[in-house]
Amino acid sequence: MPAIRLLLNPMRTAKQGVNVNVGKDGDEYKEITTTLSIHPEDLAALGIQDGDSVRVRTEFGEAEFKCQSAKVPEGMAFVPYGPPTCRLMGGGTDGTGMPTSKGWEVDVIPVDSLSPET
Repeated sequence: MPAIRLLLNPMRTAKQGVNVNVGKDGDEYKEITTTLSIHPEDLAALGIQDGDSVRVRTEFGEAEFKCQSAKVPEGMAFVPYGPPTCRLMGGGTDGTGMPTSKGWEVDVIPVDSLSPET
């Protein structure tokens, strides 16, 4: 399966905010922060379906997410902030104290297409 490049936009959601107060170790919080919302055409370009897993890579790191088809712009992906998105961030803050966390160009690769060495 081919990899595609998308523009990733991590975000905050009300459901995520409620669950962060319950604890980041809970199953519901983990489910929320590991679900990547992408356009149906992007799912098709990856050759995957709802519920399939992908590896998302930036120049700083990578993380695995479960995909869900969503009403989002084609070429963009959205995921609530959480431990997986932290693995994708660099440490530079340009003096703001917060790393750049939106509009990352990422490579998205279907997990089934990865070789054991990848």
